[in-house]
Amino acid sequence: MPISISNISFINPFCLISLIQLFRHEKPDVLVLNFSADIKTAGIAAKWAGIKNIVYRRGSAIPIRDTLINRLLYKKIITHIIANSQETKRTILKNNRKLYPSDKISVIYNGIDLAQFDSLPDIQLFKRTDKEVLIGNVGRLVLQKGQKFLIEMAILLKKKDINFKILIAGEGPLETSLKETAAGAGVEDRIVFLGFINNVKAFMENIDIFVLPSIWEGFGYVLVEAMACRKPVVAFNISSNPEIITNNETGFLVDPLDITTFTQKVEYLSKDVNLCETLGKAGRKRVEEFFEIERTQKNVEALLVGLVNCELLVG
Repeated sequence: MPISISNISFINPFCLISLIQLFRHEKPDVLVLNFSADIKTAGIAAKWAGIKNIVYRRGSAIPIRDTLINRLLYKKIITHIIANSQETKRTILKNNRKLYPSDKISVIYNGIDLAQFDSLPDIQLFKRTDKEVLIGNVGRLVLQKGQKFLIEMAILLKKKDINFKILIAGEGPLETSLKETAAGAGVEDRIVFLGFINNVKAFMENIDIFVLPSIWEGFGYVLVEAMACRKPVVAFNISSNPEIITNNETGFLVDPLDITTFTQKVEYLSKDVNLCETLGKAGRKRVEEFFEIERTQKNVEALLVGLVNCELLVG
């Protein structure tokens, strides 16, 4: 029986004692940790309680710091790692190739429940006018997500006299500065900040093209959501993006920070409805084949069962 632990963010003697007692009572075959902070609490408690399989699910592509505490935790506590992309796996070992055995890091992509996703209601979040092309982006308004590049793209598209709107869904600390930059560049009428939205599927259904100008991603889940809605996607060729997007088949991958080419790809799509449909259909097929939640669940289950069976054979 596996137990999953999420987001225990403090080290407390009473917390450790309680967890040790819990683990000794439940006697799980596997403990799955979902946040790095969990390793320092639940991971240590599990080790003391004698749990043989302590698995850490890593979802961030931020390189792990090469510190003494991390070397101890990864060598003495964690017995296996699940990374959500090859890029995430790479960044785990970026600062220290010997931090953890590479063959004990399994890559299992995040999954989407297509049945549930498809059943979400279609809601008109934005009213299209004058046959304008709607270009969409979803993400926190932070430097990592690169919405500033969308302002540069808006400037270039406006110069080409293209009828468009860029819809940005999300909140974050850069909202005010992004709006001020757009106004200063004279494109505030072309960019609409929608704020946080609950129904991502409805957002995707409202747009024609999805763009992701992030400068890094652990796993760009919004790309999967856009492709699930049969939308062509454009993103920088960085991090895990090429693991999700098949270039020229489900969308376009552009050299990092090359906003001129990025804009050209968007312009190309804006003028070719048939191409958008072709890429969109291919994107949906790719999601069904590689990123459906059932596939993810089976892969995780197979891994955990395999760890337990291996431990039983060794024992």
